[in-house]
Amino acid sequence: MLRSHQNQGQQEAALAAALDTTAGTWLKTALARARSAAAAVPATAPDSAPGRRPRPVASWELAFSAAGRHLGPENADTGRVLLLLAAAADLPTLTRLYHRGTADERRAVLLALPRLDPPEPATALPLVEDALRTNDTRLVAAALGPYAAAHLTPHAWRHAVLKCLFTGVPLAAVDGLARRAHGDAELARMLDDYAAERTAAGRPVPPDLTHALALTGVAVPSKEV
Repeated sequence: MLRSHQNQGQQEAALAAALDTTAGTWLKTALARARSAAAAVPATAPDSAPGRRPRPVASWELAFSAAGRHLGPENADTGRVLLLLAAAADLPTLTRLYHRGTADERRAVLLALPRLDPPEPATALPLVEDALRTNDTRLVAAALGPYAAAHLTPHAWRHAVLKCLFTGVPLAAVDGLARRAHGDAELARMLDDYAAERTAAGRPVPPDLTHALALTGVAVPSKEV
């Protein structure tokens, strides 16, 4: 089920305007097929039911995979997200596309999560957690959008912030950083420990770390090194 997003039509129009005629026609057709799939009556039994043949891959899912080739790498993220929205992709579909997809396809699934409404809001967290276990900075950044800000546990969220600092992902990618960091004494301790480790090793403390520590508003004892 889709949340209401007034800018979806505007996003489609902006993307279409950036494409040539061939790519624009491809996008229009792919989105129409995705909407048709969303309107179709759901299957009466899951694909895994005994004796049931797996359903053929929907044409819009093939388009999701092919978006980079048809829209170009600079437009593929937007095109893929729009396809997921048009198809009202459910959690099994998102999970399948994520685990079977390339890094670019996984990124698009992560970017779409805040704009899709699973039956239970936190059920797509395993996808976010999987992305945060990787060292792919584009996946880590995409995973830390509004969905993660709303649903990651405090423990997991703190470690995600540290992951950004470890891998060089700008903390600007962390949605809701100021709100969740404020008053978080444990996050302040973790950040202070990391700063002390870098200082002891003769390495500079990243400005993002200092900024995040300030956002907590928590005073931590200075460490002698």
